[in-house]
Amino acid sequence: MDSEKEAGELNRNLYPDIEPYSSGFLKVSDIHTLYWEQSGNPNGHPVVFLHGGPGGGTAPSNRRFFDPGFYRIILFDQRGAGKSTPHACLEENKTWDLVDDIEKLREHLEIPEWQVFGGSWGSTLALAYSQSHPDKVTGMVLRGIFLLRKKEIDWFYEGGAAAIYPDAWEPFRDLIPENERESFIDAYNKRLNSNDMETQYAAARAWTKWEMMTAHLLPNEEIIKKGDDENFSLAFARIENHYFVNRGFFPTDSFLLDNVDKIRHINTTIVQGRYDVCCPMMSAWDLHKAWPEADLKVVPNAGHSANEPGIAEELVAANEMLKKSIKKNVL
Repeated sequence: MDSEKEAGELNRNLYPDIEPYSSGFLKVSDIHTLYWEQSGNPNGHPVVFLHGGPGGGTAPSNRRFFDPGFYRIILFDQRGAGKSTPHACLEENKTWDLVDDIEKLREHLEIPEWQVFGGSWGSTLALAYSQSHPDKVTGMVLRGIFLLRKKEIDWFYEGGAAAIYPDAWEPFRDLIPENERESFIDAYNKRLNSNDMETQYAAARAWTKWEMMTAHLLPNEEIIKKGDDENFSLAFARIENHYFVNRGFFPTDSFLLDNVDKIRHINTTIVQGRYDVCCPMMSAWDLHKAWPEADLKVVPNAGHSANEPGIAEELVAANEMLKKSIKKNVL
């Protein structure tokens, strides 16, 4: 009862918009340079935000999940995404490259350890990173769990979610000729890597619009319009498809679940929309069963997006709980 009362007293409102106090670029390979920024309290508890996609990039609104008086908030754009260069590049762009990049950024910013926050693909990357570097993670907040298993990819890209969104699915389906529809992932891969840029853009727009039309429980026109933004769509679609064709570069389908023991001790909250079509709740449930020590918060009236009111409230509250725990340990 005490923990329920404590949770009820937490702030659940997004924090006001803030600007970064520092930003820069970090060269992580001969090819790739990452954009990073810091906001909030320069002497606060460090937290790193892992964006979705892969290929989605960060946005100023991402800073609002964290108390800027308590947290030193670090955002960065993963390889090929956002302001990182080269744009939409697939070369040297694998999960384990990104895990190494997170460590390079931590060392560059001289941070001994930090809290990790990630949703959708960001939850995948957060799990992969924390399982590789469990001693560097003070706590985690995960949203819209995506374990990059074949059944998850098949659900969203091979016709499962079409049962709920047939109107959004048909333009995605119809870009591909009938004789190539045995694998939409492969058919889109061919087009997203075409030598003809208009073929790439057309595939990128269709791929991105399908995801944006299904990301909210109630349609969000502003988000759906991102499908028409060729710069955003190209990175989003090419990098997502590259990772999904390669099954996240994981050695086995159940890799992230099989390695939960490495992170069982990390204080973690999982936030999941009940009606998430992009990353359906089966994955959060499987993770919760493998890791009952992590706190699962199911939002009954939400889909996938972190910006849906119920999900945003739970994400802020999860950070507030970790903040309380950190303050208690300091005293």
